[in-house]
Amino acid sequence: MYKYINTLGIIALLIVFQSCKEEKKGVPLKEGVAKENSIPAQRDEDVALLVKKPDSVVVPNGMVWISGGELKQGAVPQDKMAMEHEKPAIDVLVDGFFMDVTEVTNAQFKAFVAETGYVTTAERAIDWEELKKQVPEGTEKPHDSVLQPGSLTFKKTKSSVPNLYDFSQWWNWTIGANWKHPNGPDSSIAGKDNYPVVQISYEDAMEYCKWAGRRLPTEAEWELAARGGNGGTTFFWGDDITLLKNKANTWEGEFPVENTKTDGYEFRAPVKSYPPNEYGLYDMAGNVWEWTSDWYNTNYYKNVNSSGAVQKNPKGASAPFTPNNPYAKERVIKGGSFLCSASYCASYRVSARMGSSMDSSLEHTGFRTVATVDMLTE
Repeated sequence: MYKYINTLGIIALLIVFQSCKEEKKGVPLKEGVAKENSIPAQRDEDVALLVKKPDSVVVPNGMVWISGGELKQGAVPQDKMAMEHEKPAIDVLVDGFFMDVTEVTNAQFKAFVAETGYVTTAERAIDWEELKKQVPEGTEKPHDSVLQPGSLTFKKTKSSVPNLYDFSQWWNWTIGANWKHPNGPDSSIAGKDNYPVVQISYEDAMEYCKWAGRRLPTEAEWELAARGGNGGTTFFWGDDITLLKNKANTWEGEFPVENTKTDGYEFRAPVKSYPPNEYGLYDMAGNVWEWTSDWYNTNYYKNVNSSGAVQKNPKGASAPFTPNNPYAKERVIKGGSFLCSASYCASYRVSARMGSSMDSSLEHTGFRTVATVDMLTE
């Protein structure tokens, strides 16, 4: 199975989880921007930043306004679990925008598919000529019996796993797994309209955004929103890890053997099952990973800091780079999932980030959308 996953190029997707191992004058801002967690920057001119929602713009249904502000994007000093690709934190300014209160649900995605007839990447026939471009030259073509539409699904192990770097121990390539059958062909989303839609690739999320008149958030926007106006803490609620079970759907117990369900759920939870952050956003930690529009580049933070420039509305790296998977073209995912535990991943932290291949879909990855004032007034 592991050889098969590698042959299909899906190992490129799994490798992204390896990151689960690894006083100056503030910027003058327009009225309404908090000075907390101020950005060290050398500028003389005022920074034009949209902070408050214009009175003429109505909040779209199911969204909330995220006040524009300044942000230290990336690892906070007290976060002992922070990884190198989250460091050093970068100084950013972000205009205000609207964000979905919850992750896009099965019901919402179902409406999109019903209207457009869209077929997700996990449901499409596999094109070997296209797929082999993503794997090392000379990779042998798998048998046609396994080159069938499907996706990755999670399985618990029967005993303790000494090597948490071998992801094939708990991930299966499952033919017939897709958004309608997230755990395989025998699973269903019947009665689960208010659960987050999963098995969604980056391409799938982008097509939904196009239909809805929205877009994916940038990583900077996502972090600004996740913090809920509270800068400088490890989690959206503060620094107290003991509150995790009350705040987010994560893995409680020994991963990947037993989930004690201390937080109430073993796998995915319905949206709004846990308290929102200060902006009224649900599941900005745990439940399912969320796509952003940024390329995943392990050197991004270091490169930005070497320039010494404050980033306004940054869109991330100009190109992808994953050193242990040079064939990968990955986008940043944020927020962690129900599989995150202290021993594996711990990506319920605000600054946590990983990369995922754009054509990959998994049972713990979904998305939410954003809209800007100009998108709503054009």
